[in-house]
Amino acid sequence: MTQDILERMKQSPVVFDGAMGTMIYSKGVFLNVCYDELCLSNPGLIQEIHREYVAAGADVIETNSFGANRIKLRQFGLAENVEAINRAAVRLAREAAGEQAWVAGSIGPCLKTGQMLKGENKPEIVAAFREQMSALAGAGASLLLLETFCDLNELRLAAQTAREFALPVFASFTVNDAGETALGAQAESVVAALNDAASVDAIGLNCGAGPAGVYEVLERVLPLTQKPFLAMPNAGVPREVEGRMLYLANPEYFTEYAKRFIELGVRAVGGCCGTTPAHIRVMARAVKSLSGARRRVEAAARASREEARVAAVPTAAKSRLANLISRGRRVTSVELLPPKSSDLAPFLAKARACHLRGIDAINIPDGPRASARVSPMVAAIAVKNEIGIEPVLHYCCRDRNLIGMQSDLLGGFAAGLRNFLIITGDPPKLGEYPDATGVFDVDAIGLTRVVHNLNHGCDVGGATIDPPTAIFIGVGANPTAIEPRREMDRFMAKIDAGAEFAITQPVFDADALFRFMDQAAAAGRCLPIVAGVWPLTSYKNAEFMRNEVPGVSVPAAVMDRMSRCQTKEDGLKAGVEIARAICERIAPRVAGFQISAPFGRVELAIETVEGL
Repeated sequence: MTQDILERMKQSPVVFDGAMGTMIYSKGVFLNVCYDELCLSNPGLIQEIHREYVAAGADVIETNSFGANRIKLRQFGLAENVEAINRAAVRLAREAAGEQAWVAGSIGPCLKTGQMLKGENKPEIVAAFREQMSALAGAGASLLLLETFCDLNELRLAAQTAREFALPVFASFTVNDAGETALGAQAESVVAALNDAASVDAIGLNCGAGPAGVYEVLERVLPLTQKPFLAMPNAGVPREVEGRMLYLANPEYFTEYAKRFIELGVRAVGGCCGTTPAHIRVMARAVKSLSGARRRVEAAARASREEARVAAVPTAAKSRLANLISRGRRVTSVELLPPKSSDLAPFLAKARACHLRGIDAINIPDGPRASARVSPMVAAIAVKNEIGIEPVLHYCCRDRNLIGMQSDLLGGFAAGLRNFLIITGDPPKLGEYPDATGVFDVDAIGLTRVVHNLNHGCDVGGATIDPPTAIFIGVGANPTAIEPRREMDRFMAKIDAGAEFAITQPVFDADALFRFMDQAAAAGRCLPIVAGVWPLTSYKNAEFMRNEVPGVSVPAAVMDRMSRCQTKEDGLKAGVEIARAICERIAPRVAGFQISAPFGRVELAIETVEGL
């Protein structure tokens, strides 16, 4: 990885790997063995674990060198192997990481838990740190990660020593659920001291507590620092099960807290004791769905230049949907997925049912969750021509370069499509084809600007388009985004780029939607909001939406309601009732509703909005 990790953390959250000791133990290695020395005696085992974490989606792989300092190795009679072990640790991690991940040189304390640094110990400890760090840095580590420290003085001493090696220095300490170190120091005082330490580039919390405990501590300490923050909790509290101590926090639970950490402002997440590649895999899928697309093409706002000579079509004249929204008439649309086979008949039958029941438009997603289906543009044209209801075509940036996207937009408009929802798109790794590549020449903001330019008579290269397109430009909005500040900034940027309406992710929390709309209003830039609504079908469906769908938040009250459903019919009824209640509450403030048809159950979508 050539990009500086600190720069990357400013752009999007970074995923660290999980526990090394837990994985070594799970593979049959007893606790009386020096785990660090396995880099020499069993390198295949260590590299296998690294590869599992890389495959799970970790951006940062920690070396198996946590206790590989002279003081800790001395008890195993391995004090003279410091350089060999640490160099091997970096080599194994580097070979597993390739160009996919950074390698963090893992450095633990020299002191025992609860032991305080004393003046007479400093020279020996500094020498031990310097020896280990020199080996890690010399072998090619990307950063130095000081982790699981409980004595602030030892941690500061380690950071000062680490600064000698011109690598980013992450200083991570451990506290209990009450936010105290083993020596009784409060987390707030430790963070304040590390924030003032010039030798520390990023601060972290790891080990000591599970996700819930770490979350409570983060709420207290994050306001005390402007430095990037790393959170790596244990997988819950260990419990004795048939004589073994096990960590029972499942990957989904762990991931929910990782998302909350990022909401608070944490810039990197990973796992400590009890976490496995399974935890990192689920967490990475959720976190990476937040990452901004790479922006390699600059879509300039050409239409604002004086030489733009083509008159743009007014918004209300672009389509029936645009006219209804412009006149303040609340609209309804139903989302239908294009089929996975070439047979459009069932899909069109559902669109016809919506048209006959008075639905205003059909929303057609573009490869949702990175899946492959019939071309959504072909499906949209078929809906328009064969059913007579207006489609809203979702168009994402993942699968085509900028030239192809402009061609599609011009071709779609020529074929009679007028309503486009511009989205960045899910990364391929979230879907059924993880080895496929994403293009992402631009993101939703850049493509919105491209469409705006086409509407004003300019193509990507600046050439005149006459007549111009008259596309009603929609964009996505997520009121419950993991990074609310970033989401609002992007929403404002979409408006500036030319967006004319927005469709939200499914709304289960009306208050969250209102907060989002109030923030946009306070910024002085608003758009008509069409609220996404999803009629749940069962408790299992609610769990899936809550844990597996990026950007969707299902409140505990909704989960509780769905958990009480005893039969399939109960679940369907409750799901529609919840969705209708949400619609009724938000109706006075939104421009309309986009109702999903879960599992193709179009009758549930129609029932949700009928009569509202």
